[in-house]
Amino acid sequence: MLTTKETVSTTVGSVDRVGRVVYGFLRSVPTWVLWLLVIVWTVPTGSLFLNSFRTRDAQRGSGWWASVGEGGWTFDNYIDVLSSSRQTGGLATAVVNSFAIAIPATVIPIAIAAMAAYAFAWIPFRGREWLFILTVSLLALPNQVALLPLLQLFAGGVHWTVPGSETVVTLFPDLSLAGTATAVWLTHTSFALPFAIFLLHNYIASLPAELFEAARIDGADHFTIFWRLVVPLSVPALAAFTIFQFLWTWNDYLVALTMLGANGSAYPATIKIASMAGEFGRLEHLLSAGAFVQAGVPLLVFFALQRFFVRGLLAGSVKS
Repeated sequence: MLTTKETVSTTVGSVDRVGRVVYGFLRSVPTWVLWLLVIVWTVPTGSLFLNSFRTRDAQRGSGWWASVGEGGWTFDNYIDVLSSSRQTGGLATAVVNSFAIAIPATVIPIAIAAMAAYAFAWIPFRGREWLFILTVSLLALPNQVALLPLLQLFAGGVHWTVPGSETVVTLFPDLSLAGTATAVWLTHTSFALPFAIFLLHNYIASLPAELFEAARIDGADHFTIFWRLVVPLSVPALAAFTIFQFLWTWNDYLVALTMLGANGSAYPATIKIASMAGEFGRLEHLLSAGAFVQAGVPLLVFFALQRFFVRGLLAGSVKS
């Protein structure tokens, strides 16, 4: 009879052997198989792109594969979605609104996170470790849980009535931010800071300590060290988070809809596309064109800066 310890050891050994077999199989997969998977995954995107140049009747009458030989492609869908008509388009204004939301919602958190990451990495102060743990632990907080409390904060502030009296203490003033782009910026900033601080801290903490010691010997203060030394050396990590945050805010729907409410004039492209089909779906043929207009910007950003994205995510993950 095997003891409990021997049984557990046998089970773990079996699991390890299976893991080695699976790992060896995955490593032996030819590169062409991976490229084939990439091509298969791009088929839906390609079909959507072809449909964006087809008329409503063509989209309803045949599949996207028929568009190659049928001809008669048109740019009318793109003209309609970019026009100022409320019924058929208005996406051009929504794209401008997306830029007005995504750019500040990217710049603000990265500026705050870079300084906070440097402080956590190289400025000793009491409670630094506990504060860093608390900040990173906020990554586990679901964003959806905080949306309504933040909306209430922006709409009416935070007030506390002292127990046993009628005294009301204002903890956060009513700034009337609900329905404005500022509320969207601040919401995205609060959601992005934990991950941004964690990512940048890993990179900045891996910089050689000798550089900071030499800078202090030369009489540089913390701001000079941060601006002249840390920022130039942290470009890969800063660029990686910039791309990540821009793509997240550009493609956001829930935060913008919650914070903007009925302020349709400030709606970004994601919200506009969601209502583009019109009543009873009679304009559904415009959705593919609208989707590619909205997706064009993040695609250009990612493919132009993907090397920074990969380098920044890997930066600081391995100690030399």
